[in-house]
Amino acid sequence: MKRRKVSNLLGLAVLATVFERPMHPYEVASVLRERGKEGDLKIKWGSLYTVVGNLEKHGFLEAVENVRDGARPERTVYRITDAGQAELEDWVAELLAVPDLEPTRFHTGLSVMLALGPDVVDQQLRHRVGELDQMIGERAEALAKMRAELPRLVLVEAEYQLAMWRAEAEWVRGLREELATGAIPGVEEWRRYRETGELPDMAAFVESEGE
Repeated sequence: MKRRKVSNLLGLAVLATVFERPMHPYEVASVLRERGKEGDLKIKWGSLYTVVGNLEKHGFLEAVENVRDGARPERTVYRITDAGQAELEDWVAELLAVPDLEPTRFHTGLSVMLALGPDVVDQQLRHRVGELDQMIGERAEALAKMRAELPRLVLVEAEYQLAMWRAEAEWVRGLREELATGAIPGVEEWRRYRETGELPDMAAFVESEGE
């Protein structure tokens, strides 16, 4: 796999937007905001012009004209180059085809949750579900509004994120239920360990698995 000269996701967003038509950076930012891309990419707007400059330096964008709108400062319009289009297509193909194996922060937290007691873990998971429910509600509302103005083809990533949040919330609720009912072996041993500091026999955690 080739090593990219630009690996910033904002750079990807810029290339994908300018791919539609030549734009100046301010217009690129406006389009990204209108389409709700702030919820899909970690966009640092303050670095937009730096990213555009790097894309131009590496031959992925080229300036085509300078425009002035009234008393506003002159703005440079950029278009994507053949090299930029090839880079964009290669990058998007990889993002779609190759699963991301990088563990999430939640994944890492689950891997070491025994550092807390089961009651504390339950409290934190309950908080997480509440946060997820709020995010789901806000995203669903925003998506409904965007669907009235934008084609579904440019909103599928928002649909995906919403589906992932809903799936996660359902899974976390299920985990809380299993911890509360003791469906996962070893919860009481875990609780005693947190209270006494005595490591339990790990067999207690697996003795009834698969029954």
